[in-house]
Amino acid sequence: MKNARKGKIGFIGAGNMATAMVKGLTSCGLCAPDQLLASDSDESKIKTISETFGLLGSTSNRTLVRDCAVIVLSVKPQVIREVLEELKEDFKNDHLVISIAAGIPIKMIQAIIGSSIPVIRVMPNTPALIQKGISALAPGKTATPEHVDTAKVIFDAVGETVIVQEDMMDAVTALSGSGPGFLFRIMESFVEAGERLGFDKEISRRLVIQTFLGATQLAGESGKTLSELREMVTSPGGTTEAGLAVFADKNLEGLIQEVLEAAHRRGVELGKKV
Repeated sequence: MKNARKGKIGFIGAGNMATAMVKGLTSCGLCAPDQLLASDSDESKIKTISETFGLLGSTSNRTLVRDCAVIVLSVKPQVIREVLEELKEDFKNDHLVISIAAGIPIKMIQAIIGSSIPVIRVMPNTPALIQKGISALAPGKTATPEHVDTAKVIFDAVGETVIVQEDMMDAVTALSGSGPGFLFRIMESFVEAGERLGFDKEISRRLVIQTFLGATQLAGESGKTLSELREMVTSPGGTTEAGLAVFADKNLEGLIQEVLEAAHRRGVELGKKV
């Protein structure tokens, strides 16, 4: 990976998403462990990520920024201003800064570290932990196509990527960033309903997980629209039709819209609080 600062990628924050990206980058052979660094105020996280992947860990964000070409901000939105204030003198124009902090606009980052430093805002999601994620990338005005390509390479290592305008990032956060949490809750409800139908919890869980997994893979690989796939399962007068009628009666579409709108509003609020 070309860059004037030794070609290294540094992760400020060594939590789940940083761990997922390190795993993806090393397992696909894109980066050797000595090309990756991670910093975190939690020494236990540094110990875990260092021992698992053989990379260099540190509690010093400043050392990491000085040593790396690409800086991935994988800290919580609530602390990002504090982190950037500490580092603002260490960022240089040959850095690429990638932020995965939900709700944090590029202009806020550049207001602290400098408007000339290229920034790309990214929203990945938790299936990146098994290299099945989807990440939306929104480049700032000073990010070049080469910078975007670099970011794509990093996040393609943990799934798929799409490019969007930054004004869509709060919507991305609601749809795909928070989406797995919503789906897990729905799956929990399916498991509980299966238990009420008479299954023990483990069998109900296996039935639900494989049903969701199989349906998702079929949707991705069949070439058919979601409506066509639904119609394939829905025989006139059959069981699926009876269940779908309840969805219609309870306004499932409206409920999901409300869920996503609530998540979207929260993303906007987070951006205003920092």
